[in-house]
Amino acid sequence: MFDKVKQILIDELQLDESEITLDAELSKDLGINSIELADLIMMCEEQFGIEISEDDANEFVTVNDIVNYLEKL
Repeated sequence: MFDKVKQILIDELQLDESEITLDAELSKDLGINSIELADLIMMCEEQFGIEISEDDANEFVTVNDIVNYLEKL
């Protein structure tokens, strides 16, 4: 799952692969702003055929938070 999320971050947000780790914080370490986070959530929803609630999305601080959320589905 990490590889899939990582690939979305690389392809869609043009992030450097070397910066993307499970512990990387989305805004602090990767520089993702609120609009890019919304885009990332929409891409995950499309990729995995799910809907992520706003409450759940607000809990996404690190890449690992997203990976764990998707693995629970």
